[in-house]
Amino acid sequence: MPISSRSHSFATRLCATFLGLAAAVLPTGAAWAQAAYPNKPIRFIVPFPPGGGTDMIARTVAQKLTDQNKWNVIVDNRPGAGGNLGVDAAAKAAPDGYTLVMGQTSNLAINPSLYAKLPYDPLKDLVPVALVSSSPIVIAAPASSPYKTFADVVAAAKSKPDVVTLGYSGNGTVAHLSGELAENAAGIKLRHIPYKGASQAMTDLLGGQIDLYMSSVPTLLGQVRNGKLKVIAITSAKRAAQLPDTPTLAESGYKGFEAVTWFGILAPAGTPAPIVAQLNKAINQALQQPDVADKLRSEGGDILGGTAEQFGQLLRTEVPRWAKIVKDSGASLD
Repeated sequence: MPISSRSHSFATRLCATFLGLAAAVLPTGAAWAQAAYPNKPIRFIVPFPPGGGTDMIARTVAQKLTDQNKWNVIVDNRPGAGGNLGVDAAAKAAPDGYTLVMGQTSNLAINPSLYAKLPYDPLKDLVPVALVSSSPIVIAAPASSPYKTFADVVAAAKSKPDVVTLGYSGNGTVAHLSGELAENAAGIKLRHIPYKGASQAMTDLLGGQIDLYMSSVPTLLGQVRNGKLKVIAITSAKRAAQLPDTPTLAESGYKGFEAVTWFGILAPAGTPAPIVAQLNKAINQALQQPDVADKLRSEGGDILGGTAEQFGQLLRTEVPRWAKIVKDSGASLD
């Protein structure tokens, strides 16, 4: 029996009403994906080679995020160009919460003014998620070195300018510029020896091919503990808990001297705010766990954490601060 036009019209309206209600109740594809986040592996880019301080910090956090949240966080080392290659890969990734990057002072605050053409803008192309830790820079020498204090270095450098050698990993890094600051403060001239990474530098330092080496605490602490290296000064405002007998440069007669490197996790700009908030909460929870805190502190770091907004404020402060230091040093890279 045929359906009347009136009955057909009613059925059509009923179907439309049902579909409208369903659309209002069920989440959209984007909202559903966000609600289920994460539902696939998270790629965590480390813009430096395996084995260094940045890699150690990133892997410690990644492992805790995996353990405590049952997430699959995969560390992806992308070294090159002072950290620029890895950060750029993160900046250009899809802003869906499945790509993170471990940034630090060098590639976020220094490189924008050091490189003539940086492929990313850390203030526009990335969104801060959470600070992780900070670490001072130390000046180390072989255990057999005649230099016991920074005053010894200053005396030698004034006696023979451009003879005492100072190594560091890469031009324009925090270690390099901290060395420039120390030289300027002391009125001395050292012979700079830049390396592509810590591995070869450590070999040369231990072998006596270079006199001094500047680096973050995690990179050097193992060799200090086994007695092969000694630390003669530290760049933080106060002494490090892991190196309580090492004086700061401020204590050594250079009042107000301070230079540290900090580490933080970022995502591509445009990553949804709820995902950033979820990641921030998880990272802060990880940093509060005793095993993570002990691991980072044992390597000479200070735990930071905090909100994404606080990380953003730090970036907005540090970028112009280091720009002036880079300009004063005369350093530049293509």
